[in-house]
Amino acid sequence: MADAYNVLFLCTGNSARSILAESILRKDGAARFRAFSAGSAPKGAVHPMALRVLADMGYPVDGMRSKSWLEFAKPDTPVMDFVFTVCDHAAGEVCPIWPGQPMTAHWGIEDPAAVEGTDLEKQAAFQTAFRYMKSRIGAFISLPLRSIDRLSLGTKLRAIGRIEGATLTRPKAG
Repeated sequence: MADAYNVLFLCTGNSARSILAESILRKDGAARFRAFSAGSAPKGAVHPMALRVLADMGYPVDGMRSKSWLEFAKPDTPVMDFVFTVCDHAAGEVCPIWPGQPMTAHWGIEDPAAVEGTDLEKQAAFQTAFRYMKSRIGAFISLPLRSIDRLSLGTKLRAIGRIEGATLTRPKAG
């Protein structure tokens, strides 16, 4: 893996959760990571509430756009070190073959763009999604990536996807 790790966040529409994740990692992991986002069926526009919450929290919104994951499967694009799905639908889709065999994990959270109600209720949903994503990214950027073996890293990446706010239910032990 390189001096700066390339990380791609995938969601179906690339308008909310993956955009939040890209912006959070851009700021919080700026010294060690390059963040990207994309979708399998991009909406074509970033959800305005995602941009509002990011800006209110002091996170970058410049250059954010809804785009297809096929943009990152081309030979002239950055080779990804990590690919994280952030919605359950995208996790179940057949993804392109990513050059370089990146580490992958599913970090699903509820879709804040699906919330109906008042502007305050919608904003609260985006703030919750932001908080869950920031928590996962904080755990990710604190991992000792240079000194951890691939098997252990994969286990830790999957565990991050199960912290508070996870959408996929897990069987209970016992």
